[in-house]
Amino acid sequence: MITTHFHICAFFDSRDEAGQVLAPFYREAQARNECNLHLVEPDGLDEHRVRLAAAGIDVPGCEHRGQLVLRPWPDEAGAFDVEGLLEAMDRATAERGAASGAFDGLRVMAQMGWAVRPGIDRLDLLEYEARLNRVLDTNQQLAICVYDLAPLDGATMMDLLRTHPLTMIGGVLRENPFFTPPAEMLRELFARRATGRRRGRSAPAALPVPAPGRRAE
Repeated sequence: MITTHFHICAFFDSRDEAGQVLAPFYREAQARNECNLHLVEPDGLDEHRVRLAAAGIDVPGCEHRGQLVLRPWPDEAGAFDVEGLLEAMDRATAERGAASGAFDGLRVMAQMGWAVRPGIDRLDLLEYEARLNRVLDTNQQLAICVYDLAPLDGATMMDLLRTHPLTMIGGVLRENPFFTPPAEMLRELFARRATGRRRGRSAPAALPVPAPGRRAE
């Protein structure tokens, strides 16, 4: 059950699994006159439309009236501009939808697979995720950050969990006991940059971190 928090982290084995599990989240937004803003990796826009249609969403109709907005993400392949991404999310969520005033809320889904590829500074990613909490709390709009399990080691997964107050693992949405308040997390990230320590805590034994290609249980 979603509470007063607005920032969700979700882990999936594949885009097919993500589409199936998140379909009710999208349909609920449509039923509640909320806008779905989906930030999709550029090579997956058409594929994402097909999955939404298979989930029972009227993709052409929703896009025409602005209730479904698909945007390529990121704007420049391989770039991670923390300030630029936060400003973009602030603008989008402050407007409460693609057309200000037309809808009763906004739900953002952001595919984050590109952000854990080689060449992206993980500390930049974690800073963005930690600071995004304030943006979403201020604007009171939901955002779900979708990560592929395959490239994540236990320490990276733990870091990502610590930046999100809500998490979805194995299709179950729950309060996240590993969440670290953003100010505390940002202090830690600053110290890690200063000392050159890139990795955070290892995942505890109780955390379900499946082997690549296997679903969390």
